[in-house]
Amino acid sequence: MEAWIEVIALGGTIASTPRPDGNGVVPELTAEDLIAAVPGLKDLAPIRARTLARVPSVEIGLADLRDLAGLIRRVEAEGAAGVVVTQGTDTIEETSYALDLLHDGRIPVVVTGAMRHPSLPGPDGPANLAAAVACAADPACRDQGVLVVFDDTIHAAPWVQKRDTTATGAFWSPAPLGWLAEGRPALRCRRPRPPALALIGDGMPFVPILKPGLDEPPRLLDAALRAGAAGLVVELSGGGHAAASWAEALGEAARRVPVVFASRTRGGRVLTRTYGQPGAEIDLIRRGLVPAGDLDALKARLLLAFLVLAGQPHRFAELSLLSWRIEA
Repeated sequence: MEAWIEVIALGGTIASTPRPDGNGVVPELTAEDLIAAVPGLKDLAPIRARTLARVPSVEIGLADLRDLAGLIRRVEAEGAAGVVVTQGTDTIEETSYALDLLHDGRIPVVVTGAMRHPSLPGPDGPANLAAAVACAADPACRDQGVLVVFDDTIHAAPWVQKRDTTATGAFWSPAPLGWLAEGRPALRCRRPRPPALALIGDGMPFVPILKPGLDEPPRLLDAALRAGAAGLVVELSGGGHAAASWAEALGEAARRVPVVFASRTRGGRVLTRTYGQPGAEIDLIRRGLVPAGDLDALKARLLLAFLVLAGQPHRFAELSLLSWRIEA
């Protein structure tokens, strides 16, 4: 049988229609509905449609993603050439990275959606779906893990961020893997890809993100530990800097659970050896905190939680550096 693209719908804006009472839109369309709305889509590749859910993306949890990863493994074993996942955009930067940590196959898994629902003028869902199918069907996108395709741009899941609430170009990464040219993917580079993680336990560990603001005492840090946090991510200013009043409390926390520090700028690698004042990165590392590397706080939380589930929290530093680097 000829290889096909499996389109898996989870809901979100791309699948939303107006409520009968006029109070906004809700996800109601199926995968078949989405495919039917794209002229010529089936000319790109044979397509199979599957609707797993019709929910807003904030309702997608770890259990759903583990089930989805298992389904992707099965369809790859059956002969699928690639998978496209459609969902709401609110959590794509998290769900795509979570899938990337779980996906151990060679076929492309392409996540997409829409910023404008189908009832608005110029909905972007059909174009995004066509671009995603084109990427999933192209051999150049094999062995690249999970990709996010929006606005004719191809992002690697570990790097992608949602940077706007409504713009069709809301998704951004510092170095996109490529773009769509005349409907076909053009890759400018390929990404290094670590092995997938095998999760042991069930449920998402409690790994909260704390973001201290100006002159804020570390009370939430104590509260998180008392509530049973299995790890912590602190989203700090600049290159990863806390006030001196936080330094001792963070060091005490790091003696109890893994503590990762990220930058609230969401851009650039967190620093490790530049600033030496109390609460700066050199001091925090000395106190046992782990820098987030290339990850922002949202993704650092997912990696730390998954490593806790895998029984390997010590691997965080190894897996959080996403860029190519040749050691001398």
